[in-house]
Amino acid sequence: MISSFRESKSDDRRFYIFTATKTLHLRTDSKRDRVAWIQALVSTRSLLPLRPLNDNLSLVPHDLSISTDRLKKRLHEEGINDDLVKDCEQIVLSEFSEIQGQLKVLCEERTNFLDTIRQLEAYNIESETSGFHGDYQLTKHECSSLGRGNSECSTTESSDDIEKQELEEVSYEEGTLFFDTEEYFTEPAVSCGSVRGAMDHADDLQETKKQLDNVEKIHSDNEDCDSRYPQIERRKKLPDPVEEVKGVSLWSMIKDNVGKDLTRVCLPVYFNEPISSLQKCFEDLEYSYLLDRAYKYGKEGNSLQRILNVAAFAVSGYASSEGRHCKPFNPLLGETYEADYPDKGVRFFSEKVSHHPTLIACHCEGKGWKFWGDSNLRTKFWGRSIQLDPVGVLTLEFDDGEIFQWSKVTTSIYNLILGKVYCDHHGLMHIHGNRNYSCKLKFKEQSILDRNPHQVHGFVEDLSGKKVATLIGKWDDSMYYINGDGSGKPKDCSPSSSATLLWKRNKPPPNLTRYNLTSFAITLNELTPGLQENLPPTDSRLRPDQRHLENGEYDRANSEKQRLERRQRMSRKLQENGWKPRWFQRDSENGSFRYVGGYWESRKQAKWDGCPNIFGEFNDVVDSSEQG
Repeated sequence: MISSFRESKSDDRRFYIFTATKTLHLRTDSKRDRVAWIQALVSTRSLLPLRPLNDNLSLVPHDLSISTDRLKKRLHEEGINDDLVKDCEQIVLSEFSEIQGQLKVLCEERTNFLDTIRQLEAYNIESETSGFHGDYQLTKHECSSLGRGNSECSTTESSDDIEKQELEEVSYEEGTLFFDTEEYFTEPAVSCGSVRGAMDHADDLQETKKQLDNVEKIHSDNEDCDSRYPQIERRKKLPDPVEEVKGVSLWSMIKDNVGKDLTRVCLPVYFNEPISSLQKCFEDLEYSYLLDRAYKYGKEGNSLQRILNVAAFAVSGYASSEGRHCKPFNPLLGETYEADYPDKGVRFFSEKVSHHPTLIACHCEGKGWKFWGDSNLRTKFWGRSIQLDPVGVLTLEFDDGEIFQWSKVTTSIYNLILGKVYCDHHGLMHIHGNRNYSCKLKFKEQSILDRNPHQVHGFVEDLSGKKVATLIGKWDDSMYYINGDGSGKPKDCSPSSSATLLWKRNKPPPNLTRYNLTSFAITLNELTPGLQENLPPTDSRLRPDQRHLENGEYDRANSEKQRLERRQRMSRKLQENGWKPRWFQRDSENGSFRYVGGYWESRKQAKWDGCPNIFGEFNDVVDSSEQG
């Protein structure tokens, strides 16, 4: 969907491609390569002439008119003089002219909107059918309105704007990054440097293999099971479904709930994945070895490496969301979840502590650190997308007293009606430290034509505000760092650059289902031998609708979900009558929830007093609550 292209006047290797909504900044390896690119674009344009966007799509009739004869006749019958009749006629014609103008604007906006939809459809077909996956970086002037459900779209910059931008100096956070076209778009028959590029590429591949080997070594070093504890064999796949899944249209379910809080919309079990939000909290700790490593660095006096690993951990929690389009189960009031992984040195516990507003509190203990927080999601549906705004603060405390706190960024899910569904995380994450360093991470919002999505850039700053390290990477893949403020930084985060690897996402499991759960997530709802007898009656693993969904018993899962949702409607009344969470309490009236202790001691003694059977029948729940 190229509308025009132009060479740069200030750089003989740079050129621009203009589309209806974006300006692409590209830079070649040499001036000669740029000439080849421009010639290829000119040839393509001559073969495929552009069609005007609004060609033959006007919806306003050109002969639209109005007659005032009947009005004048009626007024004359009433004995109104001619001057007053003419005044009335002028008023009617004036109002009609204004309405006609408004109608024309609305029709033009509708036409532009339809054109945009056609372009998006064409782009989806293009991207899904082509095997080309080149990366390039778009400018900061993005079509942000499309991501918010509006029918308007920002236009591309003018040539004058581009010239001004070439002369301006932009900061790292806001500036445009350029990628060499040779690295991503090289065609041996076109590029004069193709032989040298192939040799460089071979070297890069060798370097990449080395770095990936190092990554696997890091993972094995950090995830080796502690020999002091018994080994637990965890499952590698979900059970085979008993029934064939029946598809349901999401749009048919939520079209009447635009602008509402989706946590209050009852959806069939088809849209759920077989884990709860309590278990989803623990999924953020899949790469807890980063915190173990941060603790060791701190003990050795390397505070910079500590916060770098903490930052990588904060980003790694988003990796599992890629390709996950089903929502976790909303826990019942008082529902809990435990995760005891002694071989990894991690013990986690979470509880739903409030139904209105929905609040989940968690607490985790690791090797030399504690992690806790409470979270709530403000959810809005905007027609073609869902926006999830997290509320709450996460806290990490090391045994030596160093504390880091941060909040999560916004998550959006797009293309609910048309196109391929995808999610994106965007916003600014500020990791506050109570000692030497803090960190700012920017999750870049993905644009429609972005071929290099999911980017995260940031800095580590000391107490004086000086930038001592730069972080770059992608939330669904890996994070790297460079010492210093990023001047002379690489233009990407590939292993062949001078950046040092902090974290790399684990490989997906071989047996993917429609839920796209990671290998770690597959283990979260598992009932390992001897576990069920020791769990409280409030644990998520004992929730019947979730268990039936995991087993592929969809009809039973739906009926159980409806029964438990009726039970859920009692929760607000229970809360108003003085219900209190069993294992957490607030620091202050509006403070965060903190774990009060006692869970693991009760588990050891198998004493679950005050833990009602919340998944049972209504009478059982009420009786248990009254006795507790």
